[in-house]
Amino acid sequence: MEVMNLNYSEVITKLRNKSGLTQKQVAESLGLTVQTISNWETGLRVPRLTPKQVLILCKTLQCSLEDLASGAEV
Repeated sequence: MEVMNLNYSEVITKLRNKSGLTQKQVAESLGLTVQTISNWETGLRVPRLTPKQVLILCKTLQCSLEDLASGAEV
C-alpha cells in the first residue's frame, strides 16, 4: 500500500481545520466521498485531482495553490 508524505496529509488537515470545515464539506465541494478525504488526511491515498478540482479545493480551504503545494507551515 502506497502511503503519501505525511507532511502533505498534515497540510490538508491543517488547512481544513483552519477553515473550520468538516471532511464532509470538503468532500461535497469536490464531488468526492468523505472516505476519500479521510484517506488523504491519514496518508492512505494521494489526492488525484483535475486542475479544476485543485482550484475548487484551494477556494474551499481558503488557501493559495502555493500553501497547498509547498507544505509550508500553515
